[in-house]
Amino acid sequence: MAGVLTKDTTLSVKGTGSTYTEIPFLMEVPEIGGEPDQVEVTTLGDSTRKYIAGIKDLGDLTFSFLYDNSGPAANFRVLKAIETLGETKSFRLEYPDGTTHDFDAQVSVKMDSAAVNAALTFTASFYLQSEIAVTDPV
Repeated sequence: MAGVLTKDTTLSVKGTGSTYTEIPFLMEVPEIGGEPDQVEVTTLGDSTRKYIAGIKDLGDLTFSFLYDNSGPAANFRVLKAIETLGETKSFRLEYPDGTTHDFDAQVSVKMDSAAVNAALTFTASFYLQSEIAVTDPV
């Protein structure tokens, strides 16, 4: 039977050199990919409208995390620092089968709503500054 469980999916940020450090407590991953805009190319001689594929809009990538602000390496502090500095960083999303999605992005962090007897979570929106490079597992 084919299929891959989402358990052990990770999001990491690139540090110095080629080293990636996992951002812990990832809870939800957005859809990755997008559809190209349709560009109309219908001429006066056509009897039906015609289109070609335009630029692909990947949108923003919004990840959900379990909130942790317990120390300098905590997920909230790491992502909030990237946001505060306005830096563009390299990130890697890796699935359990070894498939990776590498991209550069700027980050915006916001606390999610809180409720009685619920876990605190936050959302990090990643504004793409590059294409997403997909590497298949070996």
